[in-house]
Amino acid sequence: MAAEQCFRDLNLHLSSSSYAFTSPSSPSSPTLVIERPTGDLTLSDHVPPGARRVSNVAGILGMIRLRLDKYLIVVTKADLVGRLKGHMIYKVVATAFLQLHDRPLRDPDEDVYLSILKALLHSGPMYFSYTMDLTNSFQRQAQSEKGQPLWKRADERFFWNRFIQTDLVDFRLGGGLGSASRQRGSPQRDVDPYILPVIYGMLRITHTAVKGAPFTYALVTRRSRHRGGTRYFSRGIDEHGHVSNYNETEQIVVINESSHGMGGFAGDVDSSTGHLAEKNGGETQVLSFVQTRGSVPVYWAEVNNLQYSPKLQIHSIESALAAAREHFAEQIRIYGDNYLVNLVNQRGREEPVKSAYEQVVRRLVSSPEESQQSDEATNEKIHVIEAHGRYQPFDRLHYIYFDFHNETKGLRWHRAQLLLDQLNDPLIKQQYFRGMDMPGNISGRTEIRNLQTSVVRSNCMDCLDRTNLVQSMLARWVLDRMLTDLGILAHGQSTADDPAFTILFRNVWADNADVVSKSYSGTGALKTDFTRTGQRTTMGGFKDFSSSMRRYFQNNFADGPKQDGFDLFLGAFLPSSSTSTSTASGSGSGSSTNTRLFVDRRPIFIQSVPYLLAASVGMVLVAMVTRRLPDTSILPAGLFLRVFAIVWTVIGVFCFRFIRSHGTLYVNWPKLNQPPWAVEEYNAAMVKLQNDKLLGRLVGHHDRTGSNVRLGHLEEGKKRIE
Repeated sequence: MAAEQCFRDLNLHLSSSSYAFTSPSSPSSPTLVIERPTGDLTLSDHVPPGARRVSNVAGILGMIRLRLDKYLIVVTKADLVGRLKGHMIYKVVATAFLQLHDRPLRDPDEDVYLSILKALLHSGPMYFSYTMDLTNSFQRQAQSEKGQPLWKRADERFFWNRFIQTDLVDFRLGGGLGSASRQRGSPQRDVDPYILPVIYGMLRITHTAVKGAPFTYALVTRRSRHRGGTRYFSRGIDEHGHVSNYNETEQIVVINESSHGMGGFAGDVDSSTGHLAEKNGGETQVLSFVQTRGSVPVYWAEVNNLQYSPKLQIHSIESALAAAREHFAEQIRIYGDNYLVNLVNQRGREEPVKSAYEQVVRRLVSSPEESQQSDEATNEKIHVIEAHGRYQPFDRLHYIYFDFHNETKGLRWHRAQLLLDQLNDPLIKQQYFRGMDMPGNISGRTEIRNLQTSVVRSNCMDCLDRTNLVQSMLARWVLDRMLTDLGILAHGQSTADDPAFTILFRNVWADNADVVSKSYSGTGALKTDFTRTGQRTTMGGFKDFSSSMRRYFQNNFADGPKQDGFDLFLGAFLPSSSTSTSTASGSGSGSSTNTRLFVDRRPIFIQSVPYLLAASVGMVLVAMVTRRLPDTSILPAGLFLRVFAIVWTVIGVFCFRFIRSHGTLYVNWPKLNQPPWAVEEYNAAMVKLQNDKLLGRLVGHHDRTGSNVRLGHLEEGKKRIE
């Protein structure tokens, strides 16, 4: 078996002292043995004595150590979604956790760790291939060195399970997990086929045609593992230059695909025959176009307080310059020139984010030149900032602001064409990737005919709804150019002239929008009715309203555990090395062996208010439906019910107003890596409540100095703009 491939089937053998993995398709390959309970790794020529085969698994996702035990995570079920250049692509459907210890006692925190990890893996769209590197675009694959194992070729940004593969990678490199003396300190190349990289995002492959010309159309979105998280708990940039909700989206077109080796590309597989449609002869051509999205690269946050629009905080620009330099240096190194399309509002609560972004760009480029366009809808339709010349690396940044909401207000979606007009010359100049696999070429290398020399990096506040629309618009423009260059379309023609393909294109991009949105905000994307149909509809408006309400509840009451799941899986929080804890829902101290992380330590009064509110609603409803009772010697029955309802109504109104006024105390914050701004806001809310002459006695004293919160990636003590 080639060294660059992973085992496509694994038998799991179990004994009281080890887990062992063998590949039935490669019987001569060594057996990977994971010893229990130490987790030491060894390679053996045979299955350990006494081990019995218990199941067949699709791959090893990785190993993770929690508070008391280490767990082996395996892929138990994977569905075939298609073929990409002849390589089978799978989606992870089910996983299993295999513990190394048999714990005699149950630990509440360990159980919570497991539950949030399982929830993350259950909801996360993950894809992998045994023979192809999905973490890299076709352009980077064509430029990479062949013959390396998949995990070594992988783009570390999109190697989603890289952290939990650490034990296997360290063992492969000669780390300290090998128990056999001959394996300690020496590279273990036979481990390569066991290390399976996966991506997190969206992948769709389909066979289609335009003007009668068949080709394969694919869309791949890769989410970065750096600064992974949820909508309001992961914003902006960190000190290492990683931004939140960073995704790379690649649009792929393949002509004359074949079904084997590196020289082909195949779409959906016929489940009844397992065969692919027969293709025309000639060389296989692969064309791809890459776009990126990511949060505004400054230190900023939105603080949940149960208001529909959270409180905005922005650190000083000076504090973010070093991180922004690191971020854009990486982007320029990988993609070339960056066209920074900013879609946030120029007025209202989003304006400070827009202003901060523009200040960063002005500081990074030398001799910045600015131009601005206005019209009847807005005084800042287009705002461009770029360097006068090219004197230093950051002069390859080109900032383009587009007032998306004002220009498209009143369902004038055609006005988005104004942005496309502004980007017309850069899109022509940047090109797209085009590679060719010549007949008879058995080396597996793609002959490069054209390279994409720059990238469009789009963002709005969430990098979701507005960004989705703009990216699909740019993708359509580039797709028309690709098919024109291939001779499928004549000059002046568009894929929009083909109704069947238009439906396919819109639905693929709408599905992509939903996947990216669900992983970050918890719901599908907004405005997908326009993406799917080309027009806004009444039903689409109702769907957006429903999604907005679900986002509100998800982001305030359910995203805390989800953020904890990201932090655990991606290695941002290490339970085994945690020595103390404090939560934004209460403070605590002490060692991790006797302090539970997930206990609600808020004062009893604060915890009880939501229950009183629910009880008051129930009691009022009871009073409304209760039949007239017989008169008593104290009060007439009708008056008693009215007094009963009024009392509970007053209690309910008080509880509702209390929760609304102290919303920060009722947000479901992350319990592991506490955002520093969350701790600050929680402490401020508690101090305000303690200073209340009436309610202060009910909550007692709150020790602000007792917080030992992990500050994450934001710098404290910097000037903020609120």
